[in-house]
Amino acid sequence: MSSIPDRRTPDTGSLINNLISPAMQRYFIHIIFVVITLVATLLIQMDVPGKIPTAFNFQGLPIQATPTASAGAALIATPASLTELVRQADIHTNIPTRPRTDIITYTVQSGDSISGIAAKFNLTLETIVFSNPILDDDVHSLRPNQVLRIPPINGLLRFVQKDDTLEKIAKAYKVDVDSVLNWPGNKFEASLKPADRLVNKMAENTIIMVPGGTRGSIKREIQPIYKQNKFVITDAGPGQCTGGYTGGATGTGTFAWPVTTRWLSGTGYTALHLGLDLAASMGQPIFAADSGVVTFAGWSNWGYGNMVMLDHGNGWTTLYSHFSQWNVSCGQSVNKGQIVGLAGSTGNSTGPHLHFEMNYQGSRPNPFSYLPSP
Repeated sequence: MSSIPDRRTPDTGSLINNLISPAMQRYFIHIIFVVITLVATLLIQMDVPGKIPTAFNFQGLPIQATPTASAGAALIATPASLTELVRQADIHTNIPTRPRTDIITYTVQSGDSISGIAAKFNLTLETIVFSNPILDDDVHSLRPNQVLRIPPINGLLRFVQKDDTLEKIAKAYKVDVDSVLNWPGNKFEASLKPADRLVNKMAENTIIMVPGGTRGSIKREIQPIYKQNKFVITDAGPGQCTGGYTGGATGTGTFAWPVTTRWLSGTGYTALHLGLDLAASMGQPIFAADSGVVTFAGWSNWGYGNMVMLDHGNGWTTLYSHFSQWNVSCGQSVNKGQIVGLAGSTGNSTGPHLHFEMNYQGSRPNPFSYLPSP
């Protein structure tokens, strides 16, 4: 049998093994790994992956999960595209507050008081009263739904009159001319001089701010009514007693609280309010601060609503007002601590409370100076 030549493909692995020694094979493998590492490093430094077109189809490639932010860590917003920058939202942006220079309004609510409104806007009671002619310098003229003008700072608002000049206004309200002229909210023309008539530059009754301005108030003091005197006050109201009483209970000279609640619910003692607005709920009993004789019992025409006045026979009188009802009658002797009426909100009042005044021989001292410590 004749022999047939072997035509099978040569074994490449065997050929390499025959031509290259094992030591040389290991050397070439190391070189290949080094070249691959250098190429990968170069591609990363040149940001070649970041320059791959966005239209490249990555379907089928594994997607890396978005890391979950740990507690307190900020999440990094993912850009909508590789060419768009997205600003991270800051939910703690602080908006700076600036001093107010404009005049705003406030609608009186049930239960409001002048002092409470003043405190709400960080102003003095006088600023609110003097800036609102509707109040007529009387803190008891406050009514629900009244619209009050609220100045930006302490002082008062002035309605420009025909002959007003800055010099006259500054003198009348005891301030410097420059404080009025330079107040930014007044928006005076640059050409305005202190001696110029304001109506030549603005309309009459234009409202301007007088920073730090003040003035005297209209006094509406209620005269004490003594038991021996007959009808001493004109138009006091139907609650005034005829008077001419003799004898009866006399005060001890020391006073008790007229209410069991011993705190202010509204306006305290000021030059514009010569008494205390004491907290009292509707129908709460009101007590005589000291023994005496009733000289007023019923409706008053002074804005006090239903009112009771006692003459204590020693120079002192006390006044209790805004009752829902009075429980005593004219000429009656009452003892210290006896109920004289029930708290209410009659007269000029925005909510139930007791307005309490003390009078000694015509002067009206602060009751807090004569009542026991709460």
